[in-house]
Amino acid sequence: MLIYAITSITLALVFYTIGVWSEKLQGKLKTWHLAIFWIGLIFDTAGTTLMSKIASGGFQFNFHGITGLIAIILMTFHAIWATFVLIKGDEKAKMNFHKFSILVWFIWLIPYISGAIFGMTR
Repeated sequence: MLIYAITSITLALVFYTIGVWSEKLQGKLKTWHLAIFWIGLIFDTAGTTLMSKIASGGFQFNFHGITGLIAIILMTFHAIWATFVLIKGDEKAKMNFHKFSILVWFIWLIPYISGAIFGMTR
């Protein structure tokens, strides 16, 4: 199960990074970015769920557990907000959305990196 969890979390990193940075480089939120955000969120949720099943006791109330929970909540909010921005069609909001995307991506990296470090030190 560990290999599936690691693969899912890594795919979340790949998809989320592609979505966020391509949005930034292209200068405007597009529908395909939104699809990539949702795919990244799905992989992150799947990987996190698998990791919590592997961990004894499930959710751990520690730095990694708290930042991971915050990251999933932010990723969910990010994908929902991007959906609303695209539905609304506000060009200015589409052009500025990358600022929020980069912030969420950076915050998401904290539990990703801490999880990798924690996993290597066990």
